[in-house]
Amino acid sequence: MEQFKGQPRIPKFAIPKRYDIRLKPDLSACKFARSVSIDLDIVADTRFIVFEASKVELVEEDEILFLDFAETLPLGLGVLAIGFEGVLNDRMKGFYRSTYGHNGEKKNMAVTQFEPADARQCFPCLDEPACKATFKIRLDVPSELVALSNMPVIEEKVNGPLKTVSYQESPVMSTYLVAVVVGLFDYVEDHTSDGIKVRVYCQVGKANQGKLALNVAVGTLELYKDYFAVPYALPKLDMIAIPDFAAGAMENYGLVTYRETDLLYDEQHSAAANKQWVSYLATDSLFPDWKIWTQSLDESTDGLRLDGLAESHPIEMEINRAAEIDEIFDAISYKKGVSVIRMLQSYLGAECFQRSLASYIKKHAYSNVKTEDLWAALEEGSGEPVNKLMNTWTKQKGYPVVSVKVKDQKLEFEQSQFFSSGSHGDGQWIVPITFCCGSYDKKKSFLLQTKSETHDVKEFSSDSNKSGIAHSWIKLNVDQTGFYRVKYDKELVARLRYAIENKYLTTTDRFGILDDSFALCMARQLPLTSLLTLMGAYREELEYTVLSNLINITYKVGRIAADARPELMDDINQFFVNLFHYSA
Repeated sequence: MEQFKGQPRIPKFAIPKRYDIRLKPDLSACKFARSVSIDLDIVADTRFIVFEASKVELVEEDEILFLDFAETLPLGLGVLAIGFEGVLNDRMKGFYRSTYGHNGEKKNMAVTQFEPADARQCFPCLDEPACKATFKIRLDVPSELVALSNMPVIEEKVNGPLKTVSYQESPVMSTYLVAVVVGLFDYVEDHTSDGIKVRVYCQVGKANQGKLALNVAVGTLELYKDYFAVPYALPKLDMIAIPDFAAGAMENYGLVTYRETDLLYDEQHSAAANKQWVSYLATDSLFPDWKIWTQSLDESTDGLRLDGLAESHPIEMEINRAAEIDEIFDAISYKKGVSVIRMLQSYLGAECFQRSLASYIKKHAYSNVKTEDLWAALEEGSGEPVNKLMNTWTKQKGYPVVSVKVKDQKLEFEQSQFFSSGSHGDGQWIVPITFCCGSYDKKKSFLLQTKSETHDVKEFSSDSNKSGIAHSWIKLNVDQTGFYRVKYDKELVARLRYAIENKYLTTTDRFGILDDSFALCMARQLPLTSLLTLMGAYREELEYTVLSNLINITYKVGRIAADARPELMDDINQFFVNLFHYSA
């Protein structure tokens, strides 16, 4: 047994092909009886079977269930049956209990949350995403309760106060996607054009609050079917609101669990932001008037802020133990992750990106993939060096600031690692550069693959010179789709101020210029006077996203100035009053 301690992966002597799981939760005692029969393929001579498991007799630190047989097991298929008991814990992971009120009485529900590696708390398994199998679930529950799992019910037998609910066997999937929920629920229901049954489950009396989510879910399934060129593969999709839930949502196959506030919407009491629980892609398609890409600027800005710290980490990190997974489930992984994917989509083009994704999903359906498989599909579909490009963004921490200056009808670009502390780094990236000159109709893109490059912009110059400086502005990182900062020379900043004052720039670009300037100022790469001068160009700003950022920056600058130069505060405060006079 000692040989299995401390190993990053347990040995694969026996490969699970099918799990037959039976659970009997006792919601009053907060315990559950459990049994599992596992169809195994013995692929090597061994006397041992090793599973990940928790809360049974095991090597506690490594969460290993070690089974030692008297003789070497025969190669081929066999069945291993295990029975034991467990506790419905209160830690919101594994198989746990959540509480809710019904008719003035406090009730328990049973909920699973197995991502990233907590299926082992419910049943022994190879609890690694690559170890896929099919799952057959049966639940013994009080007859008055609703019992849900990944697949539709195929049989329900009532035996006095209890009923046994059996579900269709699942497709091949990872252990962390297995889901079970037991409790008292209402629901609202609809169907897609393909006949897929969609339901939103919630506490009794809250069904009306699930209607928005239901409408969006049906629309999203239709959208994704077209976008990915793959139909939804299950006969149903249930979504359920859980009162006690650690994450925002969990995409269990066929049974998506949510925190209540991220699924239900009350017209009278919910914040408008609670509507935005679907992906940016679906939201932009279903609700274009929400301008989700503009609102998402706050998310990408948070990613830039965190990834500019010396304590940041790469998106891709080596994981040696399951306990380490939670350490990288953070805002950098999510916010930087979505930002660099959007940067890549913008550079390759939306249609090329979509076609390549559809091809990737079709090719690798129900199988295991690595990051490089996605890059390979996008590289094949675009002809661009996607793998080489994206490795610079996912395998190292941080991001660049791209400095740009104009000289003799040429733009000189230079990249360096950005740290919010102002310190220097030696990181280097392949940066997808986009820029416009005087008009959004005049756009150019290229990959900055070295520390510095020079690009001729003579093709932009003739029209802009005829029209004067008003149309000769140059904006890098068009629509803020790139995950980097931009530092302009004085001449280019002056042109951008003019463009901002005359409303030539989009909301996202006005936001980006301001946010980059503030970050550079805080990192001591720009003087405060330069930032204040730029802020003056926003006197007639009325767009909420930009105005909100301007207010936040004003507050932070005011605090710094009050400490550093208190004698100037009267003048600075008057400047701020004048700045917001128009919008007020």
